[in-house]
Amino acid sequence: MNAEFVIDFGRRAMEVMLLLSLPMLVVGLAIGLLVSIFQATTQIQEMTLQFIPKIICISLVIVIAGPWLLDQLIEYTQQILLNFPTWVRSAAGLITPGLDPANL
Repeated sequence: MNAEFVIDFGRRAMEVMLLLSLPMLVVGLAIGLLVSIFQATTQIQEMTLQFIPKIICISLVIVIAGPWLLDQLIEYTQQILLNFPTWVRSAAGLITPGLDPANL
């Protein structure tokens, strides 16, 4: 196991994490911006006003995008579990080391 393998593995894990969290983050940002504009125009300065619309909208995104998110997570986990024996053999020196990014 070399540094390139670890870097590629970590990079792919970060990509999957960002891909899975992006829908909720974008919706939370958009709702927060809309509520802030509403608060500025109506001069309502209630700090808790942002939480309820964000919770509702993010919950809807999770319900709508949930199957896709779960498919992505399952696919990534399956690739890790399928490639784990190869990585262990590679680390033990039984086969040539390397990580094929297409396998992840």
